[in-house]
Amino acid sequence: MRRVPILLLLPAMMLGAAGCRQQPEGTIKAIVIGDAQPTVADPARGPLSPQDAVLVGNVAQGLVRFDAAGNIVGGLAERWNVSDDGLSYIFRLANMQWADGRKITAKEVARLLKRQLAPGSRNDLKDALGAVADVVAMTDRVIEVQLVAPRPNFLSLLAQPELAILRDKEGTGPFTVKASGAEGLQLQRLLPGDADDDAPATREQVSLSAATIGPAIAAFANSRADLVLGGTFADLAIAQRVKLPRNALRFDPASGLFGLVPMRSGGTLDKPEVRRLLSQVLDRGNFIDRMNVPGLTARATLLEPGLSDVPAPVAPAWFGVPLGNRLAALRADADRLLGPQKPVIHVSLPESPGGAELLREIARDWGALGIQVKWAEEEGDADFVLVDEVAPSTSAAWFVRRFRCATVAVCDPQADELMDAARQTPVPAQRYALLTQAAARIDDAQLFIPITAPVRWSLVSARVQGFAGNRYAAHTLTDLQQPPGRN
Repeated sequence: MRRVPILLLLPAMMLGAAGCRQQPEGTIKAIVIGDAQPTVADPARGPLSPQDAVLVGNVAQGLVRFDAAGNIVGGLAERWNVSDDGLSYIFRLANMQWADGRKITAKEVARLLKRQLAPGSRNDLKDALGAVADVVAMTDRVIEVQLVAPRPNFLSLLAQPELAILRDKEGTGPFTVKASGAEGLQLQRLLPGDADDDAPATREQVSLSAATIGPAIAAFANSRADLVLGGTFADLAIAQRVKLPRNALRFDPASGLFGLVPMRSGGTLDKPEVRRLLSQVLDRGNFIDRMNVPGLTARATLLEPGLSDVPAPVAPAWFGVPLGNRLAALRADADRLLGPQKPVIHVSLPESPGGAELLREIARDWGALGIQVKWAEEEGDADFVLVDEVAPSTSAAWFVRRFRCATVAVCDPQADELMDAARQTPVPAQRYALLTQAAARIDDAQLFIPITAPVRWSLVSARVQGFAGNRYAAHTLTDLQQPPGRN
């Protein structure tokens, strides 16, 4: 097993805050875990990094946006209506201007939205928005989004940073970038009258930067940062080793996918019964216990409980039987399916403490069948790769379409046909039935080996009262010093 280098964090953690320049009174310092400073990146050019997503979501709001608790609130749109048939969303834009004083119009917003959905766009949410038929400016301040079929979760997609309204890397708030320096970007909350010299002082100021995991935690531990965002299972153990203030480590009840995806068609592992065997022998509970994340539970199905458009999934019968009671039968199945010479399986995981721990767990569990597990040096050498993604909505469609033939190496064409039929039908009940059938086929072929939910964590100081975990793991920088519900 490949050993992940130990991060030399302890010296940084022991440094005191003496000599560090204090942030201006009232300024909240936020750090996003990442290896490059945040930029206002164009979502049409490809997936946003975690640090870019935080910046874009806070300086370039969409028609709607998330509040601290993950609820939908107005962004560019001051109000909206949904038609009775669910096929038309009409938004009335607030009376707003670009930084150069030019008025924001519905025609321009429609054009910028359609650019993110165009055939050449590499926007990470483009497929999830396949039901959009057109975006039309009805008047100077009214815009309509027309759908081919109802999508009850449509607003949560529009609130994602990927659908922020950007013009030449310029957004409309709720923050604006006032300065950039060694300590990061200095953001100020956009308030009515900001451009007027007689207007009151800006109420909110945030310093936003990015740092790798060691310096980010050190800054928080030494009171040089008030908020650290973007933690995952990969680096959780590092945060758990550091003495932090009580209740500083917060977890999101994140929704999404965390599990293994096969990467090779053909060969021994490209058999559903072999992949089912590998899934059944995983001791998910042991891995979850070692992570010590409140409320985290094991999963054995693609779909998760709590999705808005399908019934709660039914776990397979074996899932409720202790592994010790099933192991002898699983070993017999392994001998029958794989023979005396068991394969060596290469798994692609993050080079991190969390990745190393997960590899140890997989190696122990699959090793019980006589299978050797190794770290994949490159993703292209892997038999399985870890998927760790937060869902952008509560729709089952996102979970299912993640495994369509256009995006994965091993797929089920019949599941694709069910997905396509679900996308086109205007009847909600029929759509949900088709998605459930597609999910069942993916589970039956074990095209995804679920383990648990994505883990997303943050570090939150006592100064930050307006922080709340949410299923999207999306955190606005607005109202951080206001208790939730009072913004």
